[in-house]
Amino acid sequence: MMIEEILTEDKIENGYKEMGYAKLDSDRKERTGFAEVVFCSGKTVEQLKDIYKHIYEEEGEVLGTRASKEQYLALKESFPEIVYDELSRILKIEKCDKEHLGNVVVCSAGTADMPVAEEAAQTAEFFGVKVIRIYDVGVSGIHRLLAKTNELKAANCVIAVAGMEGALPSVIGGLVKNPVIAVPTSVGYGASFQGLSALLTMINSCANGIAVVNIDNGYGAGYLATQMNRLALGI
Repeated sequence: MMIEEILTEDKIENGYKEMGYAKLDSDRKERTGFAEVVFCSGKTVEQLKDIYKHIYEEEGEVLGTRASKEQYLALKESFPEIVYDELSRILKIEKCDKEHLGNVVVCSAGTADMPVAEEAAQTAEFFGVKVIRIYDVGVSGIHRLLAKTNELKAANCVIAVAGMEGALPSVIGGLVKNPVIAVPTSVGYGASFQGLSALLTMINSCANGIAVVNIDNGYGAGYLATQMNRLALGI
């Protein structure tokens, strides 16, 4: 037996599959409750085909983020059931009989924040969460947000996505008793510093119960919201 084969066998047994350019974490779902998710940007088509094939064979579904339309068209040849959403850049093969439980509300301050908001919403939905979307309710027209107060209060957690000065999570944090996940986006003019201004606003929020993820990190917010939703449901 070749040395490479021995090493590969050992690595498979240790909870991951050695692919040379990647090490697929086959034990991740057992450890964390979530199977490995693919970050598509920067990967070649052949790498993605191979990774999607192995995860799909193991899990029966695959979630990929930050994918391009070109990657989607290339993978569709091998996976006819694959679905691509151009707004969120989610590229997924999903079980059709999935049950969606709980209640997570995803808010966006403006229409321009929707790509990040959709990445969050679709991530949570992929993981089995019931998601309600409330878009374009930024603080410049705060009556739009206040009209949705009942929906916000009923959620197990709220994801608040905002660029510009990033004030939306602070306002929501003052309205609800459940956790708020703040997502700064890179939307804004020069002094927004590609989302840094919104990030600093959210980190320095005077409202309680707010957690902040990285700039444009809708996926991270959707994942965290799923964990909170599962805790609220006791699952």
